[in-house]
Amino acid sequence: MIKKHLGFLFNLIAIAIFIPGILLPMFSLNMAMTANVSGAKITNTIIDKSLSLLQTIQELWQDDRILVAALIFAFSICIPVTKFILLTIAYLKKHSNLEIKIYAFISKIGKWSMADVFVVAIFLAVLSTNHAETATQQQLSVFGFKLDFIVSSETLSALGPGFYYFTAYCLLSLLGTAISNSSVNKKI
Repeated sequence: MIKKHLGFLFNLIAIAIFIPGILLPMFSLNMAMTANVSGAKITNTIIDKSLSLLQTIQELWQDDRILVAALIFAFSICIPVTKFILLTIAYLKKHSNLEIKIYAFISKIGKWSMADVFVVAIFLAVLSTNHAETATQQQLSVFGFKLDFIVSSETLSALGPGFYYFTAYCLLSLLGTAISNSSVNKKI
């Protein structure tokens, strides 16, 4: 019985951490272009944004990347919320067939609930472009004067607090579900 309470407590903490995990910035991206003409530098910021998971879904949707937005929404928002609701029902329906069926169902969709971890991995892959820099050196001749210029761009990315909250949610939810499930499996 202690395992069931402990598992539910971990899932309760996990869902509390889930909320800032989807609302706080997951990552920030900054891209700047610099032109260096004979020692004079001109810098322009092309992209400077921080996006949460929900903002990322919204931006993908607005950019007509509907399938990707829908998949991220389903796996990172819908499945975790549904899983928590089902775990709460199972916790409240102690020693019943419904409890056993819910845990069996959660075990079956467990592979799909790992997709939220996959989303975090995608963010890491996107952020692996950190400090990617390109530079092109050219020479321009204007009225007999030769001007050397270098055009460079730099991409900087960083993880935001939402990433850490969402990762903590994933780990705590997996741990809590495993503990709760083990308490029910002993009854079967």
